[in-house]
Amino acid sequence: MPRTSPPAPTARPNVRPVHYAPPDRYPLAIEVIDARELRDRVARIPDRGIERVDFPFLLYVHEGRYTHTVDFETFACGAGSCLLVRPGQVHRFGDEQGWEGWILILHADLLGPRPRTSTSHEAGDLADPLAVPTHLDVSGPTRDAIDETLRRMRLDAARTDAPRAVNALLRAQLQVLLTRLQLERTVQAGHVTADPIAIERHRDFRRAVEQHFRHWHKASSYAGELHCSVRTLNRSTVQITGQTAKAHIVDRIILEARRLLVHTSLPVSTIGSHLGFDEPTNFVKFFHREAGATPGRFRADHTSA
Repeated sequence: MPRTSPPAPTARPNVRPVHYAPPDRYPLAIEVIDARELRDRVARIPDRGIERVDFPFLLYVHEGRYTHTVDFETFACGAGSCLLVRPGQVHRFGDEQGWEGWILILHADLLGPRPRTSTSHEAGDLADPLAVPTHLDVSGPTRDAIDETLRRMRLDAARTDAPRAVNALLRAQLQVLLTRLQLERTVQAGHVTADPIAIERHRDFRRAVEQHFRHWHKASSYAGELHCSVRTLNRSTVQITGQTAKAHIVDRIILEARRLLVHTSLPVSTIGSHLGFDEPTNFVKFFHREAGATPGRFRADHTSA
């Protein structure tokens, strides 16, 4: 079950790092619990509030309504809503009453980045988690299929025989689930006819941004890494997301700055240095321009809230 540990020295008291500790002698890499069991677990942990997890989990609402906050955005979830929280994200559970569904708690390695040399047909290769958004609503046949998959995973995870085979089975089912969500996202976003090369390039770009955004602030750095021109990189990102490569880089830097400002007590100058700014004034100007407030004002407004 999830357990909490004391905040790190730089963490604010209202942010708890949460580490996954499976039940005693639980042999599987995926745990499937329902909303009722989640409520029982949360009830055992007093004063549960804002958390930073070091493992991914997928929450699915089968019926009812539920809200969940991830990285400063609150998602209103109804029947057919899927919520994927990744390691390092800051989140907060809403009211656990009034909804039913399932949560898949995953070993951190299951949603790790894929090697650039991998292809979609490789055995055991999971669908690209970056292609699955934090929140997605599904309906119709897709919702029916996800309901069926999660019910089956719940039953299979309860088996006590042949854990190696069950682990392989759950991994295969997770692959199916992520692929369905990835396909649904593609359809909803209107990318069905997008150039496959552009899709692959954008996936590699997002992976590179996650790895280098603290030091690489220019689109040209990523274009060089991906062996393409800035113009080609921009064309791919605009086709897939509607925003330029530079805008995506800026969004990622701002998100991390917000996390550090609100959820740590690090000085603004230290945060700027951590994010690759040589001078604190340059970071303050950048943040003010992109976030609409100075770092100090943003921190004061959100920590008081």
